Amino acid sequence: MTAPSPGESDASLAARALTGDRRAFDNLVIRYQEPLYRFIRRYVGDADETYDLLQETFVAAWQALGRYDPDRSALTWLRRIALNKCRDWGRRRTVRKFFYHAAPLEAAESATPDADLPADTQEAALARLDRAIAMLPPQLKEPLLLTMFEGLSQEAAGDILGITAKAVETRIYRARKQLATLLRAEGVGIDEP
Repeated sequence: MTAPSPGESDASLAARALTGDRRAFDNLVIRYQEPLYRFIRRYVGDADETYDLLQETFVAAWQALGRYDPDRSALTWLRRIALNKCRDWGRRRTVRKFFYHAAPLEAAESATPDADLPADTQEAALARLDRAIAMLPPQLKEPLLLTMFEGLSQEAAGDILGITAKAVETRIYRARKQLATLLRAEGVGIDEP
């Protein structure tokens, strides 16, 4: 696979992909797999799940390519697809949790707990942050991820989420307060907004 040509627009690549040019779509994948990976990783907090959801995002994008609006950013369109995949994942996880808690006690006893990372490493701190972000409710997690980690403006995040910029601002404030509470519960000090 070759690197995408930097001068070719997303719209041009999408148009070529619609005609069956698989390499054009591959170039869109190469161009946006890293920012989408970061977004999904922060949403779900698990690397293995992230790879699955990233793949599902690109499969869904390939299937929906005819609905891509070339006047808009491909990354914004792909983020919306990724967000929907993350939401679906969250719903599936809720169902799995229900059945896990309904499992016989023998099954719960045989499960091995995750080993905690050493508290003094930067990797451990990032892992705690990822877990805390993954625990946020979607209505708080989504605006936080889009603005704080993906660098979108509150207006752009609002467009993706279908809410106003003021609602995004309010949800970010609430998300940061809840994150501070979650991290304090793990023994990590963080300043509240």
